[in-house]
Amino acid sequence: MSFVFETDTIELPTGAWSRTRRRMLHWQGRNLVGFTPGEFRPYLYPVYTPAGFAVTAESPADHPHHTSIWIGADHVHARMPAAAGHEEYTYNFYVNQVFQGRAPGRLIEDMIEGTLVAPDRYRVTQRIRWQGPAEWAAPEGRTILIETRETLVRPSERYNVIEICSTIAPGEWDVTLGPTRHAYFNFRVADPMRGTAGGGLRDDAGRTAAAEITGGTSAWVDYSGPVGGGNIAGVALLPHPQTMRGWWFATDWGVVTTGPFRSNAKALRRGESLSFDACFVVHDGDAASVPLAELYRAYAAGDPA
Repeated sequence: MSFVFETDTIELPTGAWSRTRRRMLHWQGRNLVGFTPGEFRPYLYPVYTPAGFAVTAESPADHPHHTSIWIGADHVHARMPAAAGHEEYTYNFYVNQVFQGRAPGRLIEDMIEGTLVAPDRYRVTQRIRWQGPAEWAAPEGRTILIETRETLVRPSERYNVIEICSTIAPGEWDVTLGPTRHAYFNFRVADPMRGTAGGGLRDDAGRTAAAEITGGTSAWVDYSGPVGGGNIAGVALLPHPQTMRGWWFATDWGVVTTGPFRSNAKALRRGESLSFDACFVVHDGDAASVPLAELYRAYAAGDPA
């Protein structure tokens, strides 16, 4: 088979144990991406370019909740029944510590399976429970959202494409997401690629300043920088225009976020669902080395290049 999806095994000394196991996806003997069930959320790490460079950071010291390529959302509100009415409970599914008075919730991976779609395409499906922290009358935490996440990986010789479709539905109560700047698709580049270390940003309009991209209307944003030995590599985030028109946040210190909840909350009643789609292009070379405009048009039209 062209793809191998397997548990990453590590030989541990006698008496040692592993809290979790990462599953790695390989293609023609080449490392592509790891599916890591972290303590607070599942995320993609490591993430490799076709030439084998790892381009993302896992839990950097300044922001340990920045986990490579990840999904999260802060200010998730559940409408709970209370005496003769309802009350709003607000949950933090973004920061790993108490944030704005709210203990962290966890995204718990209940199921993961891989499916070969074509010789050059592989889909990984996850079922993920957005579980609140232990609290009064809910010692195990409340299930606020249930997510189905489908990740389609398409490797090539110039770049690897990772398409993610995240579908969320309320658990037991109606839910509202936002307003918040901490949502929804995120990535954090490896330290040598940061703008403060020689890397740089670029969007579809040619903007390169983080302050110009933040809050703007970019179709896509790329972050490229040095990865060693005189080589350049990068990651581009292409949100789908039908489900992810929203707000951007980008910094010189390595993080990019896009989400539709910055100014407008989105309500979800029980029995309803919302889907959010984005495409990550992991590439060798700088942004100009990749046909990002062409890839974006194809992705938006539902006809992957």
